[in-house]
Amino acid sequence: MAKPWISDWRPDDPDFWQGQGKRVARRNLIFSIFAEHLGFTLWTVWSIVTVKMSSYDFSTDQLFWIVSLPNLVGSALRIPYTFAPAKFGGRNFTVVSALLLLIPAVLLAFAVGDPNTPYWVFLVIAATAGLGGGNFASSMANITHFYPQGRQGTALGLNAAGGNIGVSSVQLVMPLVIGAFGLAAAGLFWIPFILAAALGAYFFMDNLTSAKASPADQLKVAGRAQTWIMSLLYIGTFGSFIGYATAFPLLIKTQFPEQASLVALAFLGPLVGSLIRPAGGWLSDRLGGARVTLVNFGAMAGAAALVWQGLAQHAFPLFFGAYMLLVATTGIGNGSTYRMIPAIFRAKAVAGLAPGTAAYEAALAVGRRDSSAAVGIISAIGAFGGFFINRGFGSSIAATGGAGAALGSFAAFYVLCAILTWACYLRTAGSVPSLAAARV
Repeated sequence: MAKPWISDWRPDDPDFWQGQGKRVARRNLIFSIFAEHLGFTLWTVWSIVTVKMSSYDFSTDQLFWIVSLPNLVGSALRIPYTFAPAKFGGRNFTVVSALLLLIPAVLLAFAVGDPNTPYWVFLVIAATAGLGGGNFASSMANITHFYPQGRQGTALGLNAAGGNIGVSSVQLVMPLVIGAFGLAAAGLFWIPFILAAALGAYFFMDNLTSAKASPADQLKVAGRAQTWIMSLLYIGTFGSFIGYATAFPLLIKTQFPEQASLVALAFLGPLVGSLIRPAGGWLSDRLGGARVTLVNFGAMAGAAALVWQGLAQHAFPLFFGAYMLLVATTGIGNGSTYRMIPAIFRAKAVAGLAPGTAAYEAALAVGRRDSSAAVGIISAIGAFGGFFINRGFGSSIAATGGAGAALGSFAAFYVLCAILTWACYLRTAGSVPSLAAARV
């Protein structure tokens, strides 16, 4: 069993890192990924449950509302979840946040077990799945403290990818489970895994005293312009990922009803987007997060236009291939934007200080705490994009019969994000000098 609290933690010290830091960080990362993965599965389980609700007389727009609400609630919960590890300890809160997943799992089973369950009850119960969405913010804010600056891009990418892939696993496994045991099993299936995650976090994770901070101190980053700029960019990357991943099954079923059997392939989208996310962090560690993010937003706009063409031509191969490309680009953008966050706050904290001095080391610790707080706020704001994507699709289909209007709006937004990235982090004249020097 790991020690509950670690008081001596110096990941940027090479000797400390090689001697003991790396081993402890890796252990915490593994169990963080497990718990976060389950958070994502419960957060997005309704994306596949709604496809199986043929016995309920709900419209396409109503079904998109059920898929949208977990995204909305999960996004809001990410703000308090961000501050919880610093207040209660990363290990302690991982145990609690894992156990809270029992609520949406059990309620889902009760809801679908009664064919007379009214629509408003489904909305309320789907909203509780947002508890899983909050896990991402607490997990990422916690893991930030365990790794040195030069390894955070890869570490955060792996942590996030391990969670993101939960969208894929739920869309792959649930059709098989539901087919074998019924719709209620979509909730009950996860209970033993949730208990295992809570026990794993309790016995094998750690709390860091150096990560302790009051919510008031952490909330100071909400007054920084960089927090809100990165939040907007993260709406474009992670918000798009979770939105497209959860919308994929319903889009296939409603826009290509003759290909309904191919809903089983929907898991490939979030799988690709999750697996490629560490590559975004890895590229950013070498090329700079802003450069990777700029190019990627251009690719996202192009991919959204291709998906639009696939729908307009009613060409399923074009639609499916373009959609896969679109979700893959969201994954790369997730990694690159997240790599930018710690670099930005580190650069701002140590600007003008000489490396190796006591003042520099103290500022570095402040920068890490600010980065951790910013990670949670940015992930919270960014996740609202998942709600907007699903509501965009639902409203577009209800108003026009197709998703083209929504996709056109999404592509225009990505162009705006590309311009913002260039103007704030790459343009020589007018960019923040300390950030430019940090190769964000």
